[in-house]
Amino acid sequence: MSIQSAVVLAAGEGRRLRPLTRNRPKPMLPAATRPIIEHVFDALLSAGVTDLHVVVGYKRERVQNHVGPLYEGVPVSYHVQEKQLGSGHALSQAAEAVGDEFLVVNGDQVVAPQLVQDVVDAHDGYSTHEDVTATLCVVESERASRYGSVKLDGDRVVELVEQPREGRYRLVNAGVYAFTSAIFDTLAETPPVDGTTALPDAIARLVDSDAAVRGVQSSGYWTDATYPWDLLAATRRLLADGANVLRPSAADGTTADAGVRRYGDGVWVASGARVHESATLQAPVVVAADCEVGPGAVVGPNVAVGQNATVESNAVVVDSIVDEDSRVGPNSTLVDCVTGQAVWVGPACVVSGGPGDVRVDAEIHEGKRLGAVLADRVHAEGDVSFSPGTLVGSNTMLRTGTTASGVVEPGSEVVR
Repeated sequence: MSIQSAVVLAAGEGRRLRPLTRNRPKPMLPAATRPIIEHVFDALLSAGVTDLHVVVGYKRERVQNHVGPLYEGVPVSYHVQEKQLGSGHALSQAAEAVGDEFLVVNGDQVVAPQLVQDVVDAHDGYSTHEDVTATLCVVESERASRYGSVKLDGDRVVELVEQPREGRYRLVNAGVYAFTSAIFDTLAETPPVDGTTALPDAIARLVDSDAAVRGVQSSGYWTDATYPWDLLAATRRLLADGANVLRPSAADGTTADAGVRRYGDGVWVASGARVHESATLQAPVVVAADCEVGPGAVVGPNVAVGQNATVESNAVVVDSIVDEDSRVGPNSTLVDCVTGQAVWVGPACVVSGGPGDVRVDAEIHEGKRLGAVLADRVHAEGDVSFSPGTLVGSNTMLRTGTTASGVVEPGSEVVR
């Protein structure tokens, strides 16, 4: 393979994922039991990348401290985007560190290794015949109006459509690219829009100049984590695939989840976890190291229980993510729920599940499959009910017998 280096764009905040991103950047949010960025790294390493570059910015210490200087033995270099001035500006921060050809992947999406490999294979093939400046992965999706679409003539990209209104646009830019170093000159020449330079704008400039830009269609899965309910969708997809749902190694290179126990197809339990003999794990489900699932608890389907989390006796957790160091109290029920880290859900609390109307900034998203988001260090004392679509900010205290709905601001106290 000619491409050895890859740049992962991980500098953004992810405002539409608040309150989860108040304390950590979007690439560090969980998909199954692992941060999104680890899934990106896995896909790159599977394609033979031996040189990782990460552009960091918002809460960058969370990425750097978690990943460190190596990932699975591959060196990781960091490049800082001091201000969030767009994905194109972010990529330019790595201009002096990469060679003539390199991969670029958005660090806030879950992509199948196949997508990366398809781009590598296609770009290598093109480079033997013509001077291709950019190769991008496109996937078929019904959500082109949300992400923008790519128009192809054969395999040549002829147009990037920002907000297609017609149903015939179904090919989406999957955020996986191969570039030559010529992209940096194009980025420098691309006029900012509202003070930011977006990578797709630079690619559109290449297309308009009749430069060789190729699109490779892939059938691999691709899930972009834009909104809180997307984290649940990504986890469902990863559990269905069954690959890398547990962390493969610790920072010191030792195997963190060695000896994974399987309780049948689609059930993964790390060797350090404790599951009571009367508990029920319903596939697909993953339970990370140092977790405890108590007697009579029902966990699954489509549940990821993060490291050092606890699900106490007779609790029910379905279609949810319980992040690291969190606790679900006895007789509580969580459906379509995403918790942050160190969340405490007391006894007999209920997240009844979606669909619900979710307010993100000033926009209302109707009928989304989301019970509630409980951000880092939320504490619900007991007998607390959460209406569908509730977003609870970090460090919030919900007193016994209360009901939460809508958006609860960080640091609030909810009383009867």
